Amino acid sequence: MTLNIGVIGTGAIGREHIRRCSQVLQNARVVALNDIDRRQCEEVAAALQLQAEIYDSAHDLINAPDVQAVLVTSWGPTHEEFVLAAIKAGKAVFCEKPLAVTAQGCMNIVEAEMAGGKKRVQVGFMRPYDSGYRALKQVLESGEIGTPLMLHCAHRNPEVGDSYTTDMAITDTLIHELDVLRWLLNDDYVSAQVIWPRKTRHASSHLKDPQIVLLETAQGTRIDVEIFVNCQYGYDIQCEVVGESGIARLPEPMAVQTRSNAALSVAILTDWKKRFIDAYDVELQAFINNVLADELTGPSAWDGYAAAVAADACVAAQKSGDIVQITMPPRPAFYQ
Repeated sequence: MTLNIGVIGTGAIGREHIRRCSQVLQNARVVALNDIDRRQCEEVAAALQLQAEIYDSAHDLINAPDVQAVLVTSWGPTHEEFVLAAIKAGKAVFCEKPLAVTAQGCMNIVEAEMAGGKKRVQVGFMRPYDSGYRALKQVLESGEIGTPLMLHCAHRNPEVGDSYTTDMAITDTLIHELDVLRWLLNDDYVSAQVIWPRKTRHASSHLKDPQIVLLETAQGTRIDVEIFVNCQYGYDIQCEVVGESGIARLPEPMAVQTRSNAALSVAILTDWKKRFIDAYDVELQAFINNVLADELTGPSAWDGYAAAVAADACVAAQKSGDIVQITMPPRPAFYQ
């Protein structure tokens, strides 16, 4: 059986997902494209030799009879509208982060999905599909290092453009940690604080970089996450869990160690797409398989909402300098 997919948004991540569904993954076919710039759709279709219909309206794509599932990879502020439309049309939808740009927008999606009585939404949080994070979670669940007490994490990019703003360090960058650390610990956040180290000279004048986010969970685990988006040296994701009887670290990406020019070295990635390329493949294949099996099991609309609630608190903490409380309502039985 083959799943017919319509893709809304043909920018960088949209093109990557279209390539995956067309050339890498099994049991999927891209049959429809939409973008605010029609020429981008035409370029993608030509480059990948797709027999896909191009729609000028995202809503027409969602409601097209031959589209069985929808991938939303458009500009973040459009996500809520298109996800809600897919739910209304009774179609499964994979939405790249953010699920919506506000926690209330995410809750609107949660309520619409629950009202429909069936899970139809998967959020594009790929890290739970990364082999390194899965291995780390297995160690935690085994009890090998005891109860987690502290997590030391880092999210570093070589550089960002001038359009990148201080709050985007939370909403576009930290958002991945906000999701995957909840998943690792099976715990929710109760407070957030942001502190500011000395600013790097490589950051734009309007950007505070680096920054450190301090989180506390309901079970008392303390987390610090360094966000440094102009680190210059590479794309580097770190996570160390300190337990009662040991320490577990996220494995480094596989790389060849070399000895040359009087140096022992291992290359560091600079492209985020390459760091998680396998995880993207696994998450989308899982979505395809789950839709065909009529049961979604990936990161849910509730997970998107939880990440948004925490992100809103972190942005408030950026602005106030205070410790900001995070209040999560009980998880509905629908998402248990």
